[in-house]
Amino acid sequence: MSETTDMTAAGSGTYATTYADGHDLYDDRDDLLQPPLQYRFDGPDDAPVVVLGPALGATWHMWDRQLPVLTGTWRVLRYELPGHGGAPAEPAASVDDLARRLLAVLDDEGIDSFGYAGCGLGAAIGARLALLRPDRVAALALVSAAARYATADTWRQRGVVVRANGLERTAQATPERWFTEAFLATQPAITEWAVQMVGTTDTACYVAACEALAAFDIRESLGGITVPTLVVAGADDTETPPADARMLVAGIPDARLAVVPATGHLAPVEEPAAVGDLLARHFDTAWDRTVPSAPFAPAPPPVPPRPPALPSGAPTAPDRYAEGLRIRRELVGDAEVDAAQARAEGFGAGFDAFATRFGWGEVWSRPGLDRRTRSFLTLSVLTALGRLGDLADHTRAALRNGLTPAEIEEALLHTAVYCGLPAAQAAVDAARPVIEQETAGD
Repeated sequence: MSETTDMTAAGSGTYATTYADGHDLYDDRDDLLQPPLQYRFDGPDDAPVVVLGPALGATWHMWDRQLPVLTGTWRVLRYELPGHGGAPAEPAASVDDLARRLLAVLDDEGIDSFGYAGCGLGAAIGARLALLRPDRVAALALVSAAARYATADTWRQRGVVVRANGLERTAQATPERWFTEAFLATQPAITEWAVQMVGTTDTACYVAACEALAAFDIRESLGGITVPTLVVAGADDTETPPADARMLVAGIPDARLAVVPATGHLAPVEEPAAVGDLLARHFDTAWDRTVPSAPFAPAPPPVPPRPPALPSGAPTAPDRYAEGLRIRRELVGDAEVDAAQARAEGFGAGFDAFATRFGWGEVWSRPGLDRRTRSFLTLSVLTALGRLGDLADHTRAALRNGLTPAEIEEALLHTAVYCGLPAAQAAVDAARPVIEQETAGD
């Protein structure tokens, strides 16, 4: 394994980026070589390792003010999310993807057992690490965390906004999501730091992280987190309110809750001393470092149990309706799907189920065309047929499939040549309010 190291240190820190060189770094399908994470160490070389994971839009510097209390006892490893803080812009497809990239870093450094604390997206990564490799996570702290962050629609729409408008608007809105009003009024320098930090993040990596959070949901898996866990919540956090923290504590065996008064979402920045003391006490009391660990032997993630064997010769039958409903919700949105199903209760319910199973489950899930291409085709056909209500829904789907407003307009302009100007103009008029709504901001 080759490694590049920049010895330009701040304090005792050593910066490093690992590169896969003959090492198996695999994604969820275990077939694609994964890019590395950028990381750094602070603290004594021979101390046990604590990993600190950042929130979406933040860099490892969000943990700077916890270092004095942690590095006296632990060797602290901080990492950057892809495309954050100048790290390589190599988007991650899922929270598990990020967890496995981090495990690869720890493998390369020969680190078997470690403590982990993460905030926001960093907490989601820690929770998945505790589920994937409970044998390696010695103690866990989840800061400003949730079993499911907001709703999938919330994150997909934020991804649409960023893809369409860039990160400037989202960056300007971030301090209000991260901090309390009192903190914003008294800390203009940190407010500006937050705006600049988010604004310089790679757009594609930010959008990919939004998609990863949209798919993140461990509500049914909380009982599988068996490592000593501390959940830290800001009392005034509007992104992951204390109710989310209480759900985590209720589901994770023997988890403890700490609520930091008058604090928002980015608690390690707003109340650094309180958060640092909570982490130090948790790792000091919950992590039994007197028990010698076994020699390090990397192991693959747990293999799920095999489904019951079908009778010989029986065809497999995937649940096309469930798959279709999942894709339909991803692309059109929960509110629109719920409304359509409500309208179809009783008469029309069978047809709605058929359309979901056949259109979304059979056709949209086929591998022959990517979703962007299917969106281009769908918009063109609906324009030609004058199906403006369906076109509005599929404009929303197109945005979530990665098309920009400019690309949608170009597609409708192209249809004017072959479908006629009035039909294309009607399509533009139907698409406009959807695009304005979806890209209006956070």
